[in-house]
Amino acid sequence: MTLASIQAAESKLLLQTYERNPHLIVSGNGVYLTDGDGRDYLDLLSGIGVSALGYRHPAIEEAIRIQSTRLLHTSNLFYHEGTAELALRLTEISGLDRVFFCNSGTEAWEAALKLARAHAGVLRSEGKQVGTKFLALEHSFHGRTMGSVATTHKEKYREPFAPVMPGVEFVRFNDVADLRSKFSKEFCAICIEPLQGEGGIHPVTQEFFAAARELCDSTGALLLADEIQSGMGRTGEWFAYQHYGIMPDVTTVAKPLAGGIPMGAMLCSEEAARAFTPGMHGTTFGGGPLACAVAIAVIDTIRATDLLAHIRDVGGYFKSKLKSLAEQHDCITDVRGMGLMLGIELNSSELAKNIASQMMERQIIINRTSENVLRFLPPYILERKHVDIAITALEELLTSNAAFAGVTSTGGHANG
Repeated sequence: MTLASIQAAESKLLLQTYERNPHLIVSGNGVYLTDGDGRDYLDLLSGIGVSALGYRHPAIEEAIRIQSTRLLHTSNLFYHEGTAELALRLTEISGLDRVFFCNSGTEAWEAALKLARAHAGVLRSEGKQVGTKFLALEHSFHGRTMGSVATTHKEKYREPFAPVMPGVEFVRFNDVADLRSKFSKEFCAICIEPLQGEGGIHPVTQEFFAAARELCDSTGALLLADEIQSGMGRTGEWFAYQHYGIMPDVTTVAKPLAGGIPMGAMLCSEEAARAFTPGMHGTTFGGGPLACAVAIAVIDTIRATDLLAHIRDVGGYFKSKLKSLAEQHDCITDVRGMGLMLGIELNSSELAKNIASQMMERQIIINRTSENVLRFLPPYILERKHVDIAITALEELLTSNAAFAGVTSTGGHANG
């Protein structure tokens, strides 16, 4: 089928929930995607942080090949070989004790919210005063299902589906005083993305994260860390919370977990886990043999090839180059992020939209989030030479768009 025929069919058959780029992607290799006309695109988005090992990685292909000849599905009424093996790896790298497998990030977050409510109920049965409310952050994004939407800050995600789940309040981002003033025994959890993704690549401060941990400890509320985008090595550590030396009670992972096969997981402490008993929560497809086999291959490959060190090296190089751009272009107001989860904030949403579109014309894939932030979530196997290609293109486009931006080309900012 041609791109035009696919577009025509989708316009008639699919719910119109996406604004797609007018490109037909047919294959990929390494850090490049190829369209129907044979053009290669340097992918600095990796399917919104999913394709951690890039495309056609031999470890993933081999895991799929072997598992596809053995077993694809059993349901959770039976055991299979992959669940405990993968859970062991996840508990080793996270420092947490138990795992619940599901199919996506928003399902993992729903499980975390349900666990927090159930855990609070256990504490109340033991005579402690713990409520049912959630305290979430400004700019937060936790997913598309109803509980996840309720804990997501932006009105555009919540308002069309109102009334959403009640009992959620929001704290000003990184405002410790606001956090302390709003927290009370009415809350069963504090919800944090250690490094916000959709919200614009904003890291929480050490002080804010530590205060959240302290407040949860004071009442028995759970500290929930959403690492759906930042987890599984993206920031140069297995989990972004490890940069802070602060352990949450629960964390959620998904996007890169199985290298492109849909999979999510909620990880939690032994204390939190005691709130769930058989029948309280479940999933039909979560933790299936194929997804587990591929996730094991992803983790083992990251370990065997020391990709975390590589991410820190290339990510540091990438960030330094973005900061150099910011020193030359006033339209860049901030550079933020960790590892290979980076963003540059521009002084205009229209400029950000133009740059993202023009990068695509140059066959380099990035995207725009939070209106005026250019986001970079490349595969972990990205090399410095690929960074140089992207920086050269950005430099040329920022210069050519300087008149549109209404700024000079010197004296920019490079914070974060």
